[in-house]
Amino acid sequence: MPADTASLSTHTHSATTTDAASGSSRRPEGSRPIIPNRAAVGRRFAALVEGHHGSIDGLRGPALALLKEVLEEGRTAVRARFEATHRGDDCVHQTARLTDAIVQALADFTLDHVYPTAELTKGERLAIVAIGGYGRGEMAPFSDVDLLFLLPYKRTPRVEQVVEYMLYLLWDLGWKVGHAVRSVDECIRLSLEDMTIRTSLLESRFLWGEAVLYKELRKRFTKEVIGAAGSVTAFIDAKMTERKERHRKIGGSRYMLEPNIKEGKGGLRDLQTLFWIAKYAYQTDEVQALVSKGVLLQEEAQRFAKAESFLWAARCQLHYIVGRQEDRLTFDMQSEMSRRLGYTEHAGTSAVERFMKHYFMVAKDVGDLTRIFCANLEHENRRTPRFAFLRRSFAKPEVEGFTLDAGRLNVKSDRHFRDHPVDMIRLFRVAQQQDLDVHPNALRAITRALSAIGPKLRDDVDANRLFLEILSSRKDPEVALRRMNEAGVLGRFVPDFGRIVGMMQFDMYHYFTVDEHTLFAVGILHQIEQGNLKDEVPLASEVIHTVNSRRALYVAMLVHDIAKGRGGDHSILGAKVAEKLCPRLGMTEEETETVVWLVRWHLAMSATALKRDLDDEGTIRKFVDLVQSPERLKLLLCLTVADIRAVGPGRWNNWKATLLRQLYRRSEELMSGTVLPEGRDGRVLAAQAGLRPLLVDWQPAEIDAHLGRAYPAYWLGFTAETLAHHARLIREAERGKAPLTLDTRIDRGRAVTEVTVYTADHPGLFSRLAGAIALAGADIVDARIFTMTNGMALDVFSIQAAGGGPFDSGDKLARLSVMVDKVLAGELRLVDELAKRRPVQTARARAFKVAPRVLVDNTITGNHTVIEVNGRDRPGLLFHLTRALTQANLQIASAKISTYGNVAIDVFYVKDVFGLKVTHERKLADIRAALLTALADPEGEPEKSAKPGRRKAA
Repeated sequence: MPADTASLSTHTHSATTTDAASGSSRRPEGSRPIIPNRAAVGRRFAALVEGHHGSIDGLRGPALALLKEVLEEGRTAVRARFEATHRGDDCVHQTARLTDAIVQALADFTLDHVYPTAELTKGERLAIVAIGGYGRGEMAPFSDVDLLFLLPYKRTPRVEQVVEYMLYLLWDLGWKVGHAVRSVDECIRLSLEDMTIRTSLLESRFLWGEAVLYKELRKRFTKEVIGAAGSVTAFIDAKMTERKERHRKIGGSRYMLEPNIKEGKGGLRDLQTLFWIAKYAYQTDEVQALVSKGVLLQEEAQRFAKAESFLWAARCQLHYIVGRQEDRLTFDMQSEMSRRLGYTEHAGTSAVERFMKHYFMVAKDVGDLTRIFCANLEHENRRTPRFAFLRRSFAKPEVEGFTLDAGRLNVKSDRHFRDHPVDMIRLFRVAQQQDLDVHPNALRAITRALSAIGPKLRDDVDANRLFLEILSSRKDPEVALRRMNEAGVLGRFVPDFGRIVGMMQFDMYHYFTVDEHTLFAVGILHQIEQGNLKDEVPLASEVIHTVNSRRALYVAMLVHDIAKGRGGDHSILGAKVAEKLCPRLGMTEEETETVVWLVRWHLAMSATALKRDLDDEGTIRKFVDLVQSPERLKLLLCLTVADIRAVGPGRWNNWKATLLRQLYRRSEELMSGTVLPEGRDGRVLAAQAGLRPLLVDWQPAEIDAHLGRAYPAYWLGFTAETLAHHARLIREAERGKAPLTLDTRIDRGRAVTEVTVYTADHPGLFSRLAGAIALAGADIVDARIFTMTNGMALDVFSIQAAGGGPFDSGDKLARLSVMVDKVLAGELRLVDELAKRRPVQTARARAFKVAPRVLVDNTITGNHTVIEVNGRDRPGLLFHLTRALTQANLQIASAKISTYGNVAIDVFYVKDVFGLKVTHERKLADIRAALLTALADPEGEPEKSAKPGRRKAA
């Protein structure tokens, strides 16, 4: 190797290496670019000094330029090596060595030329030490640089000058430098007091200066800090507490769709926590050494090495793409990462989905192995566990054939599960029944016996009975299923479930992988049944206790998304999976039929509630014809509620709860015969009769006149209280001859603000109101449009603030009123105003392709043509859509506005100018073309592929 080339990392590699991400062979070490080392940089500094003839102060600028040149050359060389091999471990070690060269050469230059001295006093002696990740010799391309300037005792003026000169140059270099200037005594004292300082010193590495000083620090740190009574236990406790808190802040799941590679669950920091603990408790720097100490098995150490290699490759690639320190793997980064790391589309799965599945599988490995490692440490070092009194009485107490070891279920032999495969299911059932954890040794034995889970075990009657008992248990099935999934048992025992483990959903609506979402949904179903969510989902909490098919409900919950990622309708394909799985589990023919139906139609209730007019009898009748029985209605409600809540934070809200409750009650009425199909006129009369007592201050003639103002659809659209509120608004407007009346009411129960507009009707009114609301910064979630018999329009919008919640602050409501006034007065040109205020689309949003689509249905209702529009959401989109409908001479009777991430799904109930359905094919084709034009993204061409997602109307 040339003299000015950095030495290789302490990890040895063969001449031809394997890409951790894609498995491809790479070029030999000898052809790699040269990275400057200390000697090479030192020679360049010497040449600089030799050619300089001014004062020493004049060297600072040229020295900085030299360092920038070295840094750029080194980074370019490191990046070239990485892009040729995709070896993250090599990249982080070479980046650290490049940093070493710069820091060491700068220290040489500073002491030799800037602040030279003939002989250092004892107090002026100095050691520079790398700490933290840099001390470990691992630095991602744009990581911070952490330095300790180590002194024999107190600071001297000369030491302060040296430190200041170096730091300012390093900062001017563009580095983020964390530093401390301390004596050995201060280091020991502070590390005893502060666990963060202790951890950084644990990973310290000598860089430059007085090696004797550093050796003294290491010796005293080992003896006085690590060797202190209770120190190991305290350190482990602290690191595990830190880990738990970090996971809580970042997100408690390792299956979040935009994970943090460094800090997230299953990320690099979890691996580093293992390294810290291993070094502290076992005085070793290598995971491999833990094998000889009996802490990890050889295959477990290899899994750690693979995980580390993959995560470092991913983090380094992310830094290079962004050009700065960045650890969150956002959707737009995922696409670019998968391309650069060589992933390709395969078997209907996109490149980005394959890359992210690899990531989630690695994160799972990190979680599994960290748990095993930490549990072993806990067993050796922590307080006396539960059931210790049993251990004193009996060597190894038994619980249903398993041993109880430190309060955890264990097995007597590593071959136990190979000899008794059914026990791989029974272990989790016993743990569930007895409220016990599973011992790491048992999990290890399962890992080594997973190949025994094959067709024979899947067809075993006892194994299937046990699994069904776990799934339908009243003792939190989510915990047991999650343990089974982490151990690899669930995906083996139910292979169709194994296909969705780690499967991402590449959209802006979902938060978790498919398997994680499914397990959350099972857990939420259990919480509903336990009454823990009474305040959030009162109807489902009541209904769930009346279902007869409880087992079918839980199985359907497990299976509802099991066929995702297969290139077809996952509801239809999932129903086919259920047809085979249910009999295998020992379910009756009736239960199987129920599960199959629930899986096939698990999206029907949410689609109807969120995308259809629930005051239209045809909509309710069609839904009831599909559901057919009260039992199915109850099951579908519980399934739907749990499914939506499990999508992620904020996806369930009072507005959705209100719509689902309304659909459930209307369907229940129709099924029970409380409301007959031909009872529309009777319902109108009942609504009007219910209004009269609320208008006690009105004369009978006034009431009769008001009742004649509206058509039947209006009376069926609101509660009696809302109808009374409208009546007073209308009377006041008529008496004052007000050209425009705008009223807002905050509905906390539905988490919306209701905006009522009463004004003279004219073509395009709804479109202009939608544009005004968009300009005010609100999202429309529902709209009802009524033309009264006197030619006035009564339009009622349900709006929310961006991101959800009522649009309720005084300044926002005032702005809304001003915008409506200006728009209706013609003072604002909506097309121009919305274009000016349109935010620039982020790279994250552009990562998702959304195909514009227009669907027309003339079968849903007898009176209206129903038009469903899907496309990429943007502020003001609803204005452009309704403007297109108005220009097509259509009357909009109502609108259902839904958003899923970056996807708008808006549904309009329309009639032509004669008040009839639109049936002429040429007219329908023109409408589709106009709406597709309105959907087209002004920033580019219409997208060519769609993904599901949520949306804002403004």
